[in-house]
Amino acid sequence: MILGFDVGNSNIVIGVFQDRKLLTQWRIRTDRQKTADEYGMLVKELFDFAGLEMGNVQGVVVSSVVPPLMQELEWMIGKYFGISPLVVEPGIKTGLSIRYDNPREVGADRVVNAVAAYEKYGGSRPLIIVDFGTATTFCVVTAQGEYLGGAIAPGVGISTEALFTRTAKLPRVELVRPKSVIGKNTVMSMQSGIIFGFVGQVEGIVKRMKEEIGQDALVVATGGLAEVISREADCIDIVDPVLTLEGLILIYEKNR
Repeated sequence: MILGFDVGNSNIVIGVFQDRKLLTQWRIRTDRQKTADEYGMLVKELFDFAGLEMGNVQGVVVSSVVPPLMQELEWMIGKYFGISPLVVEPGIKTGLSIRYDNPREVGADRVVNAVAAYEKYGGSRPLIIVDFGTATTFCVVTAQGEYLGGAIAPGVGISTEALFTRTAKLPRVELVRPKSVIGKNTVMSMQSGIIFGFVGQVEGIVKRMKEEIGQDALVVATGGLAEVISREADCIDIVDPVLTLEGLILIYEKNR
């Protein structure tokens, strides 16, 4: 079995693979205060619940955008799995040509998404990958496997939280599609502004990217709110909820 950790600012997604097949995945809250042992006990409980043996894990790969957590996670992986993990960082093999001004600035999550999308859907036309995480990221990969760059915008979750915390009378709302774009009460009005506002953002950025790289570009979405936004955004062709985890396994295989 191969274990993948996708460490984001809000959540850590953990996937267990066997022969490239995803056996199970878990999503836990990112907590910078947890120690290696606390994470180890949490992972052990998840394995026990799923009926999996930690001793069967033969390799671990980690992608992280939270540097302060890496030391504790690497200690945990070494102690509880007896493995030195492969960390997605500059210098590893990806199969892509990174055309960023400074390739070291590209977030590990963006690289992993690009690797998976190119492997699964690329080769015949350009790709635009949209990841709805703490930040909403847009990445462009050419048909020749060149990572050109993209765009980074505030994510749906943090934007919604800012609306709640910075206003005196607006409540927290569930992120679901309202019955109409014209809200008849405060909750519906906020849902309309959030959902349709982000749909407009996605459609606008994708439209401009296609004008630069070609209208035949395939748009692949992933991340926690990909399903919600994709139902309203006509520009999204494919929703792939496990894109990042599959990218981790692909990178592991390229570097083992």
